[in-house]
Amino acid sequence: MEKLTCPYFKRCGGCQLLSMTYEEELNYKQQLAQKHLSRFGKVQPILGAAQPCYYRNKVEAAFGLDRSRRVIAGTYEPRSHRIVNIDHCLNEDKIATAIIVTIKKLLPSFRLLPYDEDTRTGFLRHVLVRRGVHTGEVMVVLVTASPVFPSRQNFLKALLKEHPEITTVVQNVNNRRTSVLLGDREQTLYGPGFIRDTLCGMTFRLSPKSFYQINPAQTEVLYRQAIEAAGLTGQERVLDAYCGIGTIGMIAAGKAREVIGVEQNPAAVRDAIRNAKENGVGNIRFVAADATEWMQAAAAERLAIDILLMDPPRSGSTPEFLSAAVKMAPRRIIYISCCPETQARDLPLLQKGGYRVTQIQPVDMFPHTEHVETIVLLQRETL
Repeated sequence: MEKLTCPYFKRCGGCQLLSMTYEEELNYKQQLAQKHLSRFGKVQPILGAAQPCYYRNKVEAAFGLDRSRRVIAGTYEPRSHRIVNIDHCLNEDKIATAIIVTIKKLLPSFRLLPYDEDTRTGFLRHVLVRRGVHTGEVMVVLVTASPVFPSRQNFLKALLKEHPEITTVVQNVNNRRTSVLLGDREQTLYGPGFIRDTLCGMTFRLSPKSFYQINPAQTEVLYRQAIEAAGLTGQERVLDAYCGIGTIGMIAAGKAREVIGVEQNPAAVRDAIRNAKENGVGNIRFVAADATEWMQAAAAERLAIDILLMDPPRSGSTPEFLSAAVKMAPRRIIYISCCPETQARDLPLLQKGGYRVTQIQPVDMFPHTEHVETIVLLQRETL
């Protein structure tokens, strides 16, 4: 594949590796995974994406005004709050980006101003668009500084006329001084307030705050690799830690005796419970709890598990979680990470507890960026 070009490349910062061909990029990421993980074992060749463009099913845009008082929308320049006005993106779903461009054009017609962080005036802060790639359902989340929405019905009518593919619109209210995108209050303005998408043959319900992998095609590759590494026979009790809306745990449930999902975000747990019910998965249960605290309590109670699936945030796991995992002594641990550096920091704690790394598999989940996902399989030395 030839090198791609983007007019926003120098300012945006989203595609750090766009100056490389995709083959060069995969080689770079292979070396990155090897740099951090080769001391634990052989790093398998990275699994690249068949379609490395337009893969992001979730698109976020900040709104503001340029020096000529024209509405702009896009991402922030690195280490700043200067907005890069973006009309198209090589990574983002084309429909999602088009919706954001339409909203940008509609605002002046309805005398709706973007929010100004310095003066704390204005209405629209951000727009988030999620698209179910397999279902075609589209959610638009309008993040506003105030719950008062002038000309709301006319605005929605105009937006839906331009984009009849939109299936739901949610207003999220965020009036705090914060870099966090979404606030605590929200109301559904159109449709059911959620969308659905399918992954590995199952349907998942996604609300505005649900965690869901942004690259569905590569997520299927990642999850199938992880579940294959687990070596499930139908007799195992599986613990899915940091489970989000229950995606990988529900997929694993078809090959396991029982699955327990643990997730700190209550909204994600509610979605997970609904997802399991809608998919007819009866051998999985979910707990709303901090993963480390729950693991410590489970280890103290000597809860027996056979397989541990863990997919912590970029910051990695905690020593307390890993110590509890060692005490619970699952036969296999499948550690999925979006940061090989923190994963490499955590692995020695599991090795000291009697685990041996037997497989390391990188997956390119985020083409054109420096990020790489890695699956590490650990097996207990003495079974």
